[in-house]
Amino acid sequence: MQVTVIGAGAVGCYYGGLLAKAGHDVTFVGRQTHVDAINAHGLVLDAQFFKGYLPAKAVTDPSSLVPADLVLFCVKSADTEEAGRSLAGRLRPETSVLSLQNGVDNPQRLRAVIGHPVVPVVVYVGSEMAGPGHVKHHGGGALVIGASPESEALAQTLCSAEIPTTVADDIESILWSKLATNCAYNALSAVAGISYGPMLAVDGTKDVATSAVREAMLVARACGVSLREDLLEQILKIPAAMPNQKSSTAQDLMRGKPSEIDFLNGYIVRKGAELGIPTPTNRALQVMVKLAERNSERPKGRT
Repeated sequence: MQVTVIGAGAVGCYYGGLLAKAGHDVTFVGRQTHVDAINAHGLVLDAQFFKGYLPAKAVTDPSSLVPADLVLFCVKSADTEEAGRSLAGRLRPETSVLSLQNGVDNPQRLRAVIGHPVVPVVVYVGSEMAGPGHVKHHGGGALVIGASPESEALAQTLCSAEIPTTVADDIESILWSKLATNCAYNALSAVAGISYGPMLAVDGTKDVATSAVREAMLVARACGVSLREDLLEQILKIPAAMPNQKSSTAQDLMRGKPSEIDFLNGYIVRKGAELGIPTPTNRALQVMVKLAERNSERPKGRT
């Protein structure tokens, strides 16, 4: 297949890399530093099951690309509309567009911009960009995609590329479950610059994460979304399964990039306000990250 990956970051490079490894023709759209590295040497995939260079192409502007068979849309939530506009009018009717993004409303926002069906995807992977054109895999890798006419065929293609993929009729519930997970850990990992394992070992952290998840669950149910009863229990097991992983928000702060916190804890805060549901823990976590972002913008040597 002709595959275009919009957003050559940790998620896009990992899944695009596996598709390239499986023999598909993959082009990454990303920042100049990653584009130059990929075009010079290929993509470096650093995982337990594979370490090496993978052939791929990269561009900074998708306007020159031929319409793809599959688009993996992997940009940050704040960039959805801008990146989506670069695709408008450049998709064939049969092109499949998958939204591999955090948050719960990106598929709808993207669909409104491109005027094309978008399949929501829930991503379960620990990965980071270890350098230009170099993605490091820490664990996980499964995808859950929403049901659509092409979803079963897409799942088969992804599974053939060593990407465990299932199709779910209740994708909205799964998106909200992932959002609750992000609300529990992303901000805490980011502000402390700490990975999940040692983070939860700090006294009181589990209580804060639990409170954030419970608020998110209340908001989800008020929105008419049904969540599994053991969701909190499952979320609290994640640090043991991925002890060395830092959240995507932590990686953003370390690189001086804007985070997605307004679309994670901030989304719960906004929806809670609309519905009359107090969300003080999520509000505090959102503000903590916003303060950390402001601190990173301050010129060095000034207070």
